[in-house]
Amino acid sequence: MWTSVFDRAMKKLIVRGRLRVTLPGGETRSYGPGGGRDVAITIADRALVRQLMIAPEMGLGEGYMDGRLVIHDDALHDFMWLLLDNLNHADYPALAKVLQRGQQLMRRFAQFNPVGKAQANVAHHYDLSGALYDLFLDADKQYSCAYFAKPDMSLEEAQAAKKHHIARKLRIKPGMRVLDIGCGWGGMGLTLARDYGAQVVGVTLSKEQHAVATRRAAEAGLSDRVDFRLTDYRHLDERFDRIVSVGMFEHVGVPHYREYFGHVHKFLAEDGIALIHTIGRIQPPGVTSPWILKYIFPGGYVPAMSEALAAIEKEDFFVTDVETWRLHYAETLKHWYDRFMANDAKAEALYDARFVRMWRFYLVASELMFRLRGQVVFQFQLTKSVDAVPLTRDYLYEGQARPAHLQAAE
Repeated sequence: MWTSVFDRAMKKLIVRGRLRVTLPGGETRSYGPGGGRDVAITIADRALVRQLMIAPEMGLGEGYMDGRLVIHDDALHDFMWLLLDNLNHADYPALAKVLQRGQQLMRRFAQFNPVGKAQANVAHHYDLSGALYDLFLDADKQYSCAYFAKPDMSLEEAQAAKKHHIARKLRIKPGMRVLDIGCGWGGMGLTLARDYGAQVVGVTLSKEQHAVATRRAAEAGLSDRVDFRLTDYRHLDERFDRIVSVGMFEHVGVPHYREYFGHVHKFLAEDGIALIHTIGRIQPPGVTSPWILKYIFPGGYVPAMSEALAAIEKEDFFVTDVETWRLHYAETLKHWYDRFMANDAKAEALYDARFVRMWRFYLVASELMFRLRGQVVFQFQLTKSVDAVPLTRDYLYEGQARPAHLQAAE
């Protein structure tokens, strides 16, 4: 039965390129008109055929991780491109539409992230071995979208350009108090303190990140200017001249958007500036892949612009700038994937082969979501005062004095 359902679904789904599937009984079937990507896979057991029909995203990810779905010639990138490209053009099978509606009904429950649960969700991903992240991140450990101001930039140069671009939007002056919500391993906070003279408070829920960030501040001689805290931002009760949050809003969850922006408003000085940098979607509100929720980012969600702005407008902010980065994250993820694969043996030594396949699937799928499925990065610049920033964007590109290593990155 499930083989017949699978066959009908593939005939509807694969309308570009060609997918050749060897089924558990040994029979090979071909789908699609050809003329584009041509990928062959083997499905090792009948249980996976059934899972691919009733829980396709979970079945695909787990099947690849477990080695029950074998991609010939190890063509994971081509296989994922073929699937995602066809999702943009094919008529969805009726069963897939029913499953999608079910996910929509459950999405608020999946994104419920009160204080205790939020810390557990963060630990799932960010408290993995620090040695893992050293295998693919830049030297500053920036685990967010880089800014390729020039197409031939290295990852290190593009990450430095990202931090400088954000600093310009924040218009930081020496001595200003800056809050970094979701400070990661400390790179943004250290940069704002060292290169722009800020007094930074960075907060994270990750014990691993907090330990690394605190050590880095001490090693850089910046412990008097950077205070990294292991705490939920909701526990703060202070005012700041500037607020920055890079790659953290994706972990907030729609039920907590008003709470999040309410705290940003409460923390921000009357003449202050906040910059919220987040992955976003160009489509209307959607759902997070069940596989991503289980294995990569529990509680995570990529917001539509309408969802973020609906919460922002209720907190009496001026939205003084909205910038959309399109393929910058796709390029960032490509760099990460190439670096990870150059060190895959080290990753396997840290964990195991299944983990390596999981991480490969995550990085490739994420890259292609930006290339093919409408994921982008939004930067929201927010103020309480109508004149807190200049009335044109010229200030972002004026010749300002800036550190030599940042000039090199431009």
